[in-house]
Amino acid sequence: MTHQAPYQRLQPLAPDAVTWSEGFWGDRFQLCHEVVLPSMRQALNELENGAVFSNFYVAAGLQAGERKGTMWSDGDCYKYMEAWCHIYGLTKEPAILEELDELIAVIAQAQQADGYLSTPMQLRADKTYWTDHRDHELYNMGHLLTAAAVHHRITGKENFLNIAIKQADYLYDLFMPRPPELAHFGFNPSNTMGAVDLYRATGERKYLELAQCFVDMRGSQPGGGDQNQAMLPLREETRAVGHAVTAGYLYSGATDVVAETGDEALLNGLLRIWDNAVNSKMYITGGTSAQHHGASERPEFGGSASDVHEAFGYEYSLPNATAYNETCANIAHAMWNWRLLNVTGDAKYGDIVERVLYNSMLSSMTLDGIKFCYTNPLRWYGAEHPLLSQDAYERWFIARCYCCPPNTARTLALLHNWFYSVSDAALWVHLYGSNRVQTTLPDGAAIALTQQTDYPWGDTIRMQIEQAPAQQTALMLRIPAWAQGASLRINGEPSAAPLPPQAYAEITRVWQAGDVLELQLPLVPRALKAHPKAEEIRNHVAFMRGPIVYCLEGVDLPPEASILEVYAPDGMPLEARREEDLLGGVVTLNGRARRIVDENGAGALYWEAGKEREAALDIRLVPYYAWNNRGVAEMTVWLPRRF
Repeated sequence: MTHQAPYQRLQPLAPDAVTWSEGFWGDRFQLCHEVVLPSMRQALNELENGAVFSNFYVAAGLQAGERKGTMWSDGDCYKYMEAWCHIYGLTKEPAILEELDELIAVIAQAQQADGYLSTPMQLRADKTYWTDHRDHELYNMGHLLTAAAVHHRITGKENFLNIAIKQADYLYDLFMPRPPELAHFGFNPSNTMGAVDLYRATGERKYLELAQCFVDMRGSQPGGGDQNQAMLPLREETRAVGHAVTAGYLYSGATDVVAETGDEALLNGLLRIWDNAVNSKMYITGGTSAQHHGASERPEFGGSASDVHEAFGYEYSLPNATAYNETCANIAHAMWNWRLLNVTGDAKYGDIVERVLYNSMLSSMTLDGIKFCYTNPLRWYGAEHPLLSQDAYERWFIARCYCCPPNTARTLALLHNWFYSVSDAALWVHLYGSNRVQTTLPDGAAIALTQQTDYPWGDTIRMQIEQAPAQQTALMLRIPAWAQGASLRINGEPSAAPLPPQAYAEITRVWQAGDVLELQLPLVPRALKAHPKAEEIRNHVAFMRGPIVYCLEGVDLPPEASILEVYAPDGMPLEARREEDLLGGVVTLNGRARRIVDENGAGALYWEAGKEREAALDIRLVPYYAWNNRGVAEMTVWLPRRF
């Protein structure tokens, strides 16, 4: 039976409750199965890659060699394994289990007798355990706990789970006394989520206590900094600060603890942080890490609080060309909002999940599913763009830091689990895509329906009831914030049910097999502007259609034109066109902009205004997630307004 969190308003479905049909996300699940993960295994076998399986074989004594990759290599391998577990949950392909069993056997041999397992440390004679939080011991261990719990939930096998239990018992003995010298460990805290996942898999409460310990230790001792959110206890925090991946993982794990314990003070702290992050530090694509390297907004605390990297920026500081927006941070942001959605039932969190998925998560991967990127900027100057940390002109197959590809893969593999939840007498529909769901409500009543849709390109979602409870049941349909004027028909007749944006429409009736709902979400191109304090994008506009953020690529401009010369007239009409032969089949936005050429400055930093040449220019905007698939070129999401 799927675990029911007592303080979570919405409950998850069984891992095989949803199956894909052809469509936007179903096609990407298939790509993940057939291309992404097989090619990723090749990358994980490359000794020059940042994440490698060879460390497990060496630590197990099965082959000679030395440590390879990063200190967080193990965790990235576990994410790959977790992705295969989710794929197996829907395909039941025997070869997947065979590969996983082989890897699990090696991992078991690599584990020490006391339960410790972090091969980059085990293979370094010059390293002492638990002396430097940058060694990522808890990051590696946390991802093991989650992958093992997922493996057990989907396969029913205990070979991976037993490794996790042995490791978690070791961590319980180490951390539960709350040693002050370990207060700031868990730099990239997948361990909190992992401990809760193991609790949910085993029912053993000590693992929930361990997760609570990890949350309580954060910020509990002097000497912590903003880089890993250790300046203040979470219950006292008011701002999203520091490394955006460690933040998203921390906030996700803490929300898991809230779901199991009902800790209101912890939830209130998380909601304050969310408000700060989303309303002053989040990019239009859902990205959250503005800074490659920078300073904390709280230097008054002194010391390490002032030094941050891969981090949230200052409030309203959202640079485009230097935006970091690490893929893992974007995914962690979606993970956190998914958890808040299920704790609260508030549609605003579902809107953030959708924004990340269609934009700053999907932008990390080439359309063929083979190459990836680490950073996700919103402006690019082509081959002349200055490269900062982790930037690259093109996506890559292997990289020094390989954390993002397996994170993208496991998100694609598990996404069917995010489409629906249940509560008393209600099925909640969070995301839209062609699929079939068959599940039971908390009272045991069975319900099944299919979705058929061309969303996000088409505006109609057709849902047909295949099996229905005998009693009144609610379908809770998320209406996105942008969906002004949504409409609903039931069995061909207009529904009078309210469909407020950024809320769930509650459609309650005694459903019958064969009932058909047709939800229409108007996909009208929209021009968005930013808060006036966001100086980098003041007097600029960006364009969205439905959940998709659009961008302008230089490849779609005349050879003599630059993105820096393109201005968007106020009220510029945009025509949406379906182009099946472009970028895997997309809807583009087409309009007539203005090209303003200024040759007066000749490269100077400042020059006299008023001597520009202006002309009309036809432009084609493409989905941001698909940029950088047609060669190195300029790109921008934001265009200056032409009043």
